[in-house]
Amino acid sequence: MDEVFAGIGVVGCLLGVMAAFGALAVRSRRGGAASAMAAAMAAYDEAMHSSAYATFMEMRAQDERTSAVPAPGKV
Repeated sequence: MDEVFAGIGVVGCLLGVMAAFGALAVRSRRGGAASAMAAAMAAYDEAMHSSAYATFMEMRAQDERTSAVPAPGKV
């Protein structure tokens, strides 16, 4: 019977850790940590890897571009 309680305890701890990571992820997305991390990594790449920074900036420019695509059925 002690093995059953130990197994339930391990599973419970795992669920608690996963819930904590999920809550941390939601909080960091709301706070804008992703854009701050991207900016920090871009600054590092600019200093250490100039070709990687140029690639990052080109990818960012491509993301910001919009192409005019006609609606289906309209010419």
